[in-house]
Amino acid sequence: MQIKSVAVGAAALALVGFLGLGLWRASQPAPDVFQGQMEARETDVAAKVPGRIAALLVKEGDVVQVGTPLMRMDSPEVNAKLAQATAAQEAAQAVAAKAQAGARPQEVEMARMNWQRAVAAAELAQVSFQRVENLAKEGLVPAQKRDEAEANYKASRDAAAAAKAQYDMARTGARAEDKAAAAAQARQVRGVVAEVEAAKAETELRSPVAGEVAKVLAKAGELSPQGVALVSVVDLKDQWVVINVREDRLQRFALGAEFDATVPALRDNGVPRVVRFKVFYSAALPDFATWRATRGSQGFDARTFEVRARPLAPIADARPGMSVLVQ
Repeated sequence: MQIKSVAVGAAALALVGFLGLGLWRASQPAPDVFQGQMEARETDVAAKVPGRIAALLVKEGDVVQVGTPLMRMDSPEVNAKLAQATAAQEAAQAVAAKAQAGARPQEVEMARMNWQRAVAAAELAQVSFQRVENLAKEGLVPAQKRDEAEANYKASRDAAAAAKAQYDMARTGARAEDKAAAAAQARQVRGVVAEVEAAKAETELRSPVAGEVAKVLAKAGELSPQGVALVSVVDLKDQWVVINVREDRLQRFALGAEFDATVPALRDNGVPRVVRFKVFYSAALPDFATWRATRGSQGFDARTFEVRARPLAPIADARPGMSVLVQ
């Protein structure tokens, strides 16, 4: 009888304790659960030159590397400018080469023969002048003839000097200033060609980052204006979570703080995956979007902060937009 009374008392005590634990738990406030969203670095790739899209080389979901061709564009204007610039470059290089090489051997020889002919004519004019001058001294020819012979001699002498200068110039070639000017002109045109070739290279759009093609915003045959995004590439290795946190709960998410969070969409053996994050950014959201009273009678108005945190290691299979729960 006594054993039975003890058992009944123990059962009653256990029941009272269970009910008390239940009441205590019911009186406790529910734990805060913050819901965030996964994000990843997304790059919009746009064309630097306008043109018509000739071919799409990727589709949504393709994995690309840095430099992977995304699409090819057709731009007749760029092709025409490249042809013009190439022709101008060839002409400028020819002028520069001519300035460097100087006169042709045949031109040099011609200048030398003209100089020798002028020297022979000057010598003949000098001899003729000496004869006329001697006759003039004896009074056999008038002074007029002597003056004419002297003028002819001096003209022939100057012509020989000019022919010698022409010959020397042909041997020496262009002046240093002319060579420098021709070389500079060739470099200038070469720069124009490089500029047009760069524009030509831009007609084949390549990925500037590695990642996955998230969106293809163009179709073959469409005209693409300059600077409009055509393809979006997302880098799934550069991930973070965005959580909006009220300022009276912000201490839990201080810069550099780490916390565990659950990604319900990802499961390991049927259990939602738990990931460790580290806070790297925190800033208040605009007033019009987040300013609200927390205690209407006597409290204060609380700001909402945007908190961003990166996983300590990239999350496999995580996609932008997935929910993240922090308790």
